[in-house]
Amino acid sequence: MAVTEPVAPAVVKPTTTNDPQSIADQIKAKYPDAVESLSAQGIVIRRDRLPDVARFLRDSPALSFDYLNNLTSVDYPDRFEVVYHLSSISRGGAPIALKVNVNRENPTVSSLVPVYRGADFQEREVYDMMGIRFAGHPNLRRILMWEGFEGYPLRKNYHEPYYEEEHKPFGTRWDQGHHVIAEDRNPWHDNVQYPPDLDATTYKPPRDEIRTAGIENVSVTKLRTDKIVLNIGPQHPSTHGVLRLKTTIDGETIVAVEPVLGYLHRNHEKIGERNTFLQNMPYTDRLDYFTSMANNHAYAIAVEKLMGVKVPERAEYIRVIMVELTRVIAHMSLLGFLYNDLGAFYTPLLYGLEERELVLDLFESVAGSRMMCNYMRFGGVARDLPEGWLDRCQYLVDERLPRVLDEMGNYLIGNEVFRARTKNVGILPRDLAINYSTAGPVLRGSGVKYDVRRAEPYSIYDRFDFDIPVGTNGDVYDRFMMRFWETQQSLRILKQALKQIPAGEIMTGKKNYQVRVPKGEAYGRGENPKGELGFYLVSDGSPNPYRYHVRAPSFINLGTLNEMAVGHKIADLIVILGSYDVVMGEVDR
Repeated sequence: MAVTEPVAPAVVKPTTTNDPQSIADQIKAKYPDAVESLSAQGIVIRRDRLPDVARFLRDSPALSFDYLNNLTSVDYPDRFEVVYHLSSISRGGAPIALKVNVNRENPTVSSLVPVYRGADFQEREVYDMMGIRFAGHPNLRRILMWEGFEGYPLRKNYHEPYYEEEHKPFGTRWDQGHHVIAEDRNPWHDNVQYPPDLDATTYKPPRDEIRTAGIENVSVTKLRTDKIVLNIGPQHPSTHGVLRLKTTIDGETIVAVEPVLGYLHRNHEKIGERNTFLQNMPYTDRLDYFTSMANNHAYAIAVEKLMGVKVPERAEYIRVIMVELTRVIAHMSLLGFLYNDLGAFYTPLLYGLEERELVLDLFESVAGSRMMCNYMRFGGVARDLPEGWLDRCQYLVDERLPRVLDEMGNYLIGNEVFRARTKNVGILPRDLAINYSTAGPVLRGSGVKYDVRRAEPYSIYDRFDFDIPVGTNGDVYDRFMMRFWETQQSLRILKQALKQIPAGEIMTGKKNYQVRVPKGEAYGRGENPKGELGFYLVSDGSPNPYRYHVRAPSFINLGTLNEMAVGHKIADLIVILGSYDVVMGEVDR
């Protein structure tokens, strides 16, 4: 296939006022005592001024930081630091970082749920993993671990069962190679922490409360009914993994639903801080295991920000091709999965899975694996495309995938049962979609034209001509159509990338089994099929991350489930959940 040199079209990047110095000056003008310090890494805010500053940043017309991208924390020897990344939906640009320092003795900070409802699940995660309390949070409980779990796993002084050393590579594994597995060296009963007052003979798990949030807005039957709690999952095919939905119903009408998470939790972030930076790459495959190439890309972007590495042109094109192929197969599969949830078992899904297999063939031929690709590297990709790969990809992009997508659209979109079951079901209004920090097709399905590829162009996405489709009603139908329309746009990008891909190097520098990342911190993100996948990294100059945090779009998106489901029936709940396209590996981490 002929290879032509890429021509970068003139692109006008969005103007931003996301300069930390300018923003800090405006905060000081409003609240003179609010800013403690300022650096390139963020603006440190006085703890008691945090809610006021957040409201000011959100409500000021000149700033309009109305979107909470990410909320996490860092355990330093002398303090905890809570980190917030904020963006403006209308203006775009890189997120700004706000920070609040809290003492180690009684770590407490005001909740931002009254300002950004997207802080709900994220604050609960910080409390669960780091032990920082959020005053005023409406439901501050553990979210990934169970109530009664002893300790806070992401604190530096927490040692997990079978703990060996702080960082890999472990001294027991090399260089002599005579390794005794941790289970033999550390018997289970010697290496588990229990609450000091636990008596296993009398312990009873706490009873679930019946939550009835929003019940006043629900129109229920005139028949006399009782409220009951119905557990859907975690062993249920319609929850798309080990997800439990604690659902309160009055008759047949949903009055509250609460996702219960953590059944697949394996402390991905703690593992990430034990690993070297490079060792984390294959672990990102196991987040959303449908989108491993895109996961690799977002993580590589974050590390490359810290390293200051420029990726070769050919490698950038290869990355975009892999990510957009990932988006195509993820969305085409969802079209079939959602029909499964409606009761049209497997036939529509098999249409999408058949195309997915052809793309996975391409992934396997270049990466050596179909799903856990482990293909991206800091500064490029692991290996070049084999001979004939571009021709096979060109056939799929030009002929097969557009034809099959059109067939699926003809069969699925106009179906009257499908329209009756999805239109005006699970509506998420535009303002709530933003305030809840939803991302991806869930956000754009509610009419919000926000895509990281346009808001903060990364890689070489500013060279491609493509549209950002949006919905009009924010219902299940719109979220379904988002996947269909976005697949069409991905095919547009792929056609341009395949035409423009140059020859050349695929890696900056030489390959190493270990990299030493300079001191600093960075938030890197990519527009994954589920939405914004972000990685917040703190480096202390060693080969291992000091802090490694994943901003998982599926996790945050689930925070809106109650808003969408109240007033509907159980059958509608299954379809509403299906329209998220959640993958529990990413939710629970």
